[in-house]
Amino acid sequence: MGALVGVESLVEDMVDGRKGENLQPIHALVAQGSTILAEHKGGSRDFSQATQTILSKIPPNNSKLTYVWEQYLFHYISEGGFTYLVMADDSAGRRMPFAFLSELQRKFLEAPSSSSLNDPELPAYGFQGTFASTIANLMNTYNTAPPVDEIARAQAELNQVKDIMVQNVEQILSRGERIELLVDKTDVMAGQATAFRRGARSVRRQMWWRNKKILCLSILVALVLVWILLAQFCGAGLRCGSSNK
Repeated sequence: MGALVGVESLVEDMVDGRKGENLQPIHALVAQGSTILAEHKGGSRDFSQATQTILSKIPPNNSKLTYVWEQYLFHYISEGGFTYLVMADDSAGRRMPFAFLSELQRKFLEAPSSSSLNDPELPAYGFQGTFASTIANLMNTYNTAPPVDEIARAQAELNQVKDIMVQNVEQILSRGERIELLVDKTDVMAGQATAFRRGARSVRRQMWWRNKKILCLSILVALVLVWILLAQFCGAGLRCGSSNK
């Protein structure tokens, strides 16, 4: 038989890294001390020696612990002088097996035969006929339709909310980038409009001076032409009246 190793609660996080699978209990029992009162074996392999060794190592005080044997985990709850034990594959983690044990404890204490539990020395397999079928049905339930792992479900919902928050943040950041790009474009357009206005004023000034220059040149040319015409008749001194006399 493989060596038995006690696993404290710190192992829970390591083992529960593979959560999400069914419990698949292989062997479950209820015992008083090292005396098995009722049990059910879900497989063909005999684990009697392993279970007896584990029961002999469980302290008399209330405790909750997990033992490792080969690739299997033996989980137990010891309370009120009774031990509730289940063996499952290590892929089942710890939360589901202990949920199974809590349900097994509740059903055992509520069973009609629980009135005889005050006896300090119950006979071996004294509840086999009345409670073994309850263990079998509970194992079948956890094998086929296990209850929802509330912690795993809450973690999944939390991850979903986190994904939504990340998506929203990404959308906000993307919208902010678009707004910044629009602001940059607006600033560029405003700068271009200012430059255009300055350019337009400069062009207007240039056109005004050009028109003035053309007007002055036109007036000067007209005066020269008039002077030339008058000079032909009156001479360069323009003394038309004095020459007639």
